[in-house]
Amino acid sequence: MEDEGLKLILSSEEEEKEETVSTKLELTVDEVIEGYVGSLGISQVLHVLLVSLAWIFDAQTTLITIFSDAQPPAWRCKIPGLCLNNTSSSVCELVPETWEWVNGHTSSTLAEWGLICDRKFLAAIPASFFFLGSLIGSAVFGRLADSWLGRKRTVLVSCILTSITGFATSLSPNVWVYAVLRFAMGFARSGIGICCLVLSTESVGREWRGQVGQYGFFFFTVGFLSLPLLAYPTRTCWRNLYRIISLLPLAYSILCLPFVSESPRWLLVRGRAKEALAVLDRFARLNGKKKLPDTLCLAKPSGAKLATKSEKETNPENNKESLWTTEWAAKRMAIVMLSGFGVGFVYYGIQLNVENLNFNLYISVTLNALMEIPAVLVSSFLLGFTNRRLLFSVSTYMAGISSLLCTFPAGKGSNSLKAPKMGGNWSQLITESIGFMGASTAFDILYVYCVELFPTNVRNFSVSMLRQALMLGASMAPLVVVVGRLSSSFSFLVFGLLSISSGLVSLWLPETRNAPLYETLKQQEQKERLNWVPGDSGLELGI
Repeated sequence: MEDEGLKLILSSEEEEKEETVSTKLELTVDEVIEGYVGSLGISQVLHVLLVSLAWIFDAQTTLITIFSDAQPPAWRCKIPGLCLNNTSSSVCELVPETWEWVNGHTSSTLAEWGLICDRKFLAAIPASFFFLGSLIGSAVFGRLADSWLGRKRTVLVSCILTSITGFATSLSPNVWVYAVLRFAMGFARSGIGICCLVLSTESVGREWRGQVGQYGFFFFTVGFLSLPLLAYPTRTCWRNLYRIISLLPLAYSILCLPFVSESPRWLLVRGRAKEALAVLDRFARLNGKKKLPDTLCLAKPSGAKLATKSEKETNPENNKESLWTTEWAAKRMAIVMLSGFGVGFVYYGIQLNVENLNFNLYISVTLNALMEIPAVLVSSFLLGFTNRRLLFSVSTYMAGISSLLCTFPAGKGSNSLKAPKMGGNWSQLITESIGFMGASTAFDILYVYCVELFPTNVRNFSVSMLRQALMLGASMAPLVVVVGRLSSSFSFLVFGLLSISSGLVSLWLPETRNAPLYETLKQQEQKERLNWVPGDSGLELGI
């Protein structure tokens, strides 16, 4: 009798367990955000704000060479008469001891190390090295962010390394050490942009993904605008400018980053579903929602890791999905990178090329930075209801046509090492600014587009590959800028043709507006095959 009673009790307990399991609510991250957390609440706004602040010093680190490596605007004779009394002469034709830069020899690296005349092409090496460092760093940090480090810790490592390398750069004794340290600085900062973008977009609903992706670029603009304000007081010593900007990443790591949450999507893909639910629950409570149901669990996407602690994350069986060995993803990535190469070349090239405009450098840089604001606002507004592919291609055409128009009033570069002129071509400056706004819009949209084109388990890596293409283009832009000191028509011609080419290549990409964010390559391939519409691009399906 006792044995029969015990069996009845055990069987009833098993039935209760089975009933509990059967009542579990299994949802995807998208469904939890839309149904329980909120597509965009106060918690996600604060989260995105804290994450996006890092773009400020990412911009400063990237664009500092506009001032630190600039050709000084004016020179003067040390003693009247020693310069042959000819103020229109090029300093290349003068005896070095007879003249000096107005702001002193420490006003820029070019002035301190004499990177002019027959050594002018050496001035392009540090900027090119920086972008090459960013290219390599993007691959490294992109892989780390998708694997064991995660998004948040990758940003932390990148910020600390950026601070260290930034200060070390201020101590450079010559142009070769300076170039190596700029390479290290580019490598260090490359984890900031890619992770901040992904970390922001993975926490919100699909309705706000495009707009949130633009917030980071707004703060990039803030960093761009802050550069003239920081550079002007330090115009007599370029080293002080590096010392100032090296403090910001360290301060951010200490004061802001501890309050940032890890991406719930990444946690789920890495088999840490409980931690992912905890993050979503925290977002929901801060949004004023109720606590997530106890029966709620996150659906494990196809190809994701098993949520068992005993299983090592390094198990090759769980890492067999690869972007480059999946045909449809590899084709898509190649097209994105081709478009990114041209956009990176044009976006950074136009910014660096402002020294070849016959205007005050601080005014030209400020105007270009101000053009980033309408670029961010317009793209944020249009991304809510416009196709990504169309918006990107139109932006590249606008940048390309404007650059081509700049070739007509351009001609000889304004910085020919002659005595400075007071005049300027306003039509060229305005046209150049419009072109830069188009390039900026295309640059911003392409990042958001890339986030939506690939699933969580390779999203950071795919964004890092895009960043590599952007940086490869950017690394070649300084060489064109140096040539532009002799003929700025050439540089604008190159910018125009590359920009239009990038827009044409992007027409082979699929549209992603209102599409869900998938978690794995296998899941995305299955879903996209089901949702494929005849007549649309077949590249997204690998056919």
